[in-house]
Amino acid sequence: ILFFAWFAAEEDLVGSLASMSTNERIKAIQKMPETMRKKRDIRNKVLKEITKKSRHRGAHPSCCTQCLQGAAVSFRRFGNTLSEYFHLLRIWHKTLKIIGAEFGTSVLSYFVFLKWLINFNLFSFLINFGFITIPQFLAAEPNKLSFTGLELLTGAGYFQQTVLYYGFYTNATISKIKNGPSYNMQLAYIFTVGIYFVICFLILLISMAKSFYRNFINPQAVSGNASKLLCTWDFNITNEKAVKLKQKNLSTQIKENLSEVNKEVLDFSVMERVLRIGVHLLAWVASLGIAVAACTGVYFLSINNLELFMKGQRNDLESQAAMLVLPVIASLLNALIPFLLSWLGHLERFQTPGQHIYVTITRIIILKMSIVGILCYYWLNIVATSESQCWETLVGQDIYRLVLVDFIFCLLGSFFGEFLRRIIGTTVFVSLGRPEFDIGRNVLDLIYAQTLTWIGILFSPLLPGIQMIAFLIVFFVKEVSLRRNCQPPRKVWRTAQMMTSFIFLLFFPSFLGVLSVIGVTVWRLKPSEGCGPFRGLSSMYAAVSGWIKMLESYTASKWVVWIYHNLITSELFFFILSSIVLIVTYLYWKIIQQRKTVTKRLHEQLIN
Repeated sequence: ILFFAWFAAEEDLVGSLASMSTNERIKAIQKMPETMRKKRDIRNKVLKEITKKSRHRGAHPSCCTQCLQGAAVSFRRFGNTLSEYFHLLRIWHKTLKIIGAEFGTSVLSYFVFLKWLINFNLFSFLINFGFITIPQFLAAEPNKLSFTGLELLTGAGYFQQTVLYYGFYTNATISKIKNGPSYNMQLAYIFTVGIYFVICFLILLISMAKSFYRNFINPQAVSGNASKLLCTWDFNITNEKAVKLKQKNLSTQIKENLSEVNKEVLDFSVMERVLRIGVHLLAWVASLGIAVAACTGVYFLSINNLELFMKGQRNDLESQAAMLVLPVIASLLNALIPFLLSWLGHLERFQTPGQHIYVTITRIIILKMSIVGILCYYWLNIVATSESQCWETLVGQDIYRLVLVDFIFCLLGSFFGEFLRRIIGTTVFVSLGRPEFDIGRNVLDLIYAQTLTWIGILFSPLLPGIQMIAFLIVFFVKEVSLRRNCQPPRKVWRTAQMMTSFIFLLFFPSFLGVLSVIGVTVWRLKPSEGCGPFRGLSSMYAAVSGWIKMLESYTASKWVVWIYHNLITSELFFFILSSIVLIVTYLYWKIIQQRKTVTKRLHEQLIN
C-alpha cells in the first residue's frame, strides 16, 4: 500500500511539473529538498512525460525545430557539466568551510578577503595584458641583455627591456597591415589604466554597498538563533563528513550570536576609568611616535638609495644588493612594528576582541600608509626630477622589489610568528599555548601589498599578475599555518561587519590615496624624454588633449568632444555628482541607523 501511495504521489508530481513552463519547472526542481541524483531522475521522467504527450497529440515538429531543441538540450547539458567542473576547480571552497567551522567567522573573514583580492588582481592582469601588453609584443624589439637570475630579486637588468616596465613600451601607432587598422599605444595605455581605475572604484563601492546591506540592512540577519538552528539546514547534504562540517559551522555561528546577546557591560570606578584612559593615550602616543620614526628612516634611506643608483648601474653583486636595501628595511619595519602595536593592544586590555582588532588595525594602517606616502613623495618629487634616463622604469623597479620582498617577509612572518611561537608555547613555555591568528596584522599586510600594486600599475602593467601569484601562495601557506600552528579565538565573538571594514580600508585611505598619486603623475609630471609611450609630451594627459583636438575636425566625433568639454573637464558636473553622492550617502546612513534601532528592539524582544 505504501509503495502504491508513493508511486501515485510521484506520478502526480511528474504530471504537475510537466504542465508547467520550462522556467517554472526548472525552479521547482531546484527548490526540492532532494539529492542531485534524485532531481535528475525527476527531470528525466518529466521530459519523458512531455515527449509522450506531444506524441499523443500528434505534434510532429519539423526537422529544423528538432535540431534546435537538440542543440538547446546539448548546450544546457554542456553548461551544467562545465559548472560542475568549475565548482571542483574552486579549490578554496572546502577550505573556507573548514576554517569557518573550526576558527569562526573572524578568521574566515581574512581568507574571504584574500580570495576577493586574488580575483581582483586576476581581473586587473587580464585587462592590462589584453589591451597593453599583447599589442606591444607586435612592435617589440629583441632583448639584447643577458639573464643572470638576480633579476628575479632586483627587477633590474634583463627585465628593463621587457614588457614588465613602462619604459619598454613604444609611443608609435602600431599597424601590421599597410593602410589597415592601427593601434595608438599612447591612448591605449592611458585609457586602459584610467578605465581600469574607474572600474575598480565602482567595484569597491558596489562591494561595500552589498556588504553593508548584508550586515546592516537585511532583516534576515536578525532572524534569531532558533530559526538558524531549525530552518537553515541544507537537505541536499548526504555525505557524512559534509554533515559534520555543517553541524560544526552552525554551532560556531550560534555561539558567536549568543556571545553578542550575553555581552557583559563592565562597570569601572572613576579611578579605573582615568587609569584606562591614561594607558590608551600612552599607547597612542607610542604608536604615533614609532610611525614618525619609521617614516623618517625610510625617507633618508630612499635618498641614499637614489644616490647609489645614480652613481652607475653596474651589474655586479654589490650593486644588485644595494638595490634591495630600501625594500628590505621598509618590509622589515612593516613586519616587526605591527607585532609591537599588537602587543600594545594586549596591554590596554580591551573589553572585547573586536575593539582590540579595530584599534590595532587603525594603528597599523597609519604606519603602513605613512610609509607608502613617504615613498610616493620620494618617487614623485625626487626620482621624477632626477637625471635618470627613464625615471618611470626606476619607480617600477622600486615597486617590484617592494612587492617581492614584502611577499618574502609575509612568508617569514608565518614561520617566525606562528610556527616558532607554537614550538615555544608547546615545549618551552607551556602556559603560553598555541598562538591565535592575528587578524589585524595579516589584513593590513594584504592592504599594503594591494596599495603597492595599484601604484605600480602605471609603471609596471604586469604587476597585478605577479601579485596574484603571490596572494595565491600566501593563501595556502596561511591556511596550512593556521590549521597546524594556531588555536581558535579564546573568546567567541561575532564579526558580521569585519568584511565591510576591510573593503572600506581598501577604499579609504588605500584606493583614494592611489588615485591622488596617479592623478599627480598623469597631469603634472613630465614623462621621460627617451622611453615609454609618452616620451616627448609635456604630460601623460597631453596625449588625450591632442586626441580631442584631432577629433574636433571630424563631424561624426562631435559628441565625444562635447562629453570631454562639458562633463570630463567641467567642475560644475563633478560638483553636482559629488553632491548627489553625499546626499545618497547621508540617506543610506539614515537607513542604517533605523535598521540598527529595529535590530536592537528585535534582539530585546527575543531575549524577553
